[in-house]
Amino acid sequence: MMFEGLSEKFQNVFSGMRKKGKLDESDIKVANREIKLALLEADVNFKVVKSFTKSVSERAKGEEVLKSLTPGQQYIKVVNEEMVKMLGGEDQKLEISKDKLNIFMMIGLQGAGKTTTAAKIANLLRKEASLSPLLVAADVYRPAAIEQLKILGKELNIPVYFDDASQNPVEIAKKAKEIATEKGHDLVIIDTAGRLQIDETLMQELSDIDQSIQPTEKLLVVDGMTGQESVNVSKTFDDKLGITGVVLTKLDGDTRGGAALSVAYTTQKPIVFIGTGEKLSDIESFYPDRMASRILGMGDVLSLIDKAQNMVDEEEARRMEEKIRNASFDLNDFLDQLHQLQKMGSISSLLEMMPGVNKKALAGLDMAATEKQMKRTEAIIFSMTPEEREKPDIINGSRRKRIANGSGTSVADVNRLLKGFEQSRKMMKQMGNMGKRKRGRMKLPFM
Repeated sequence: MMFEGLSEKFQNVFSGMRKKGKLDESDIKVANREIKLALLEADVNFKVVKSFTKSVSERAKGEEVLKSLTPGQQYIKVVNEEMVKMLGGEDQKLEISKDKLNIFMMIGLQGAGKTTTAAKIANLLRKEASLSPLLVAADVYRPAAIEQLKILGKELNIPVYFDDASQNPVEIAKKAKEIATEKGHDLVIIDTAGRLQIDETLMQELSDIDQSIQPTEKLLVVDGMTGQESVNVSKTFDDKLGITGVVLTKLDGDTRGGAALSVAYTTQKPIVFIGTGEKLSDIESFYPDRMASRILGMGDVLSLIDKAQNMVDEEEARRMEEKIRNASFDLNDFLDQLHQLQKMGSISSLLEMMPGVNKKALAGLDMAATEKQMKRTEAIIFSMTPEEREKPDIINGSRRKRIANGSGTSVADVNRLLKGFEQSRKMMKQMGNMGKRKRGRMKLPFM
């Protein structure tokens, strides 16, 4: 995962600082040097590193840290606060209005992920802001981009405007704006053309689109894996077009991740979204404090809660709670829960959001084997009849053999799943009984 190496280095520095009862200026100097090297190795822009370490050094050498009763913890607090500042400071949300047409113009180099990101944002804001989006295919130079957007729109059930007859992206954008107004859409997301590198033709075209439709947001899509080059790209696009925000893609990669720590500082424009995977649901609103917490190895519980809330239907949650209380939880329900977990992302990405998770210990876990086991469990349940899923107690020896054969697993695998499920059900039953007893005790004084 991105930031893995950087996060580990920060945790090593913090571990050493926590062990010291007192800190002096030489301790601060050593720690700052280690942090500086870690950031440079992560491909963070040199000017950004210099500014960051200078701010940390100045604050850490003051009374705030050196005279503190817990100097190690205070030093960590200072680093965290400066990291939040480097990532953009306070949360800066997009200005979205339900009373007017919101127009997002997606810009960036070819290969940064503009087309997929446009669809992801449309899907996210339809859910979170209850907007009615219209996607616009304005990349007339790459037919695959138009086709890709049409496929994504169909998958998400979001309309896509395209014009096979026109080769003029300005006219396409203007027409899309008119259609959105006519059909009652309140969000238009325009997927513009990119190039392998910035040139005058590209900039002129983007400027013409900008002037003709006056977008409410000009979002620069930056490949999080490009490192130092992303800083130069961001600066040029901002100087020429005046971007309003940045979307960082591919933050699930295993590269050093310096772009994420450099772009906001160098452009002074907020990072508004981050792409965290290939699925259309793998996009998050960006929060500087949460990202700083992840990078420094402190976890990100709030984002984990957000993921869970976005994936869980309230009515379904109430139904599941009732089943647990009544001890009627079956293998269909177990499968549903497994699918909910899979929608939230990989096991490793979820564990990384948990505070206190040791990165080295996490690296030692065989995540691929865990994911494989989940697929095996799914195959076993799919090989059961509806009656067997509802009443696992009827699964005798011959049925177990049939299920194993049908799922491409062994009888031992089937036995292991059924045993684990039975233990879980017993535990849920006990929890349900405890809840009933507590509710009963609470009602007694009022009877």
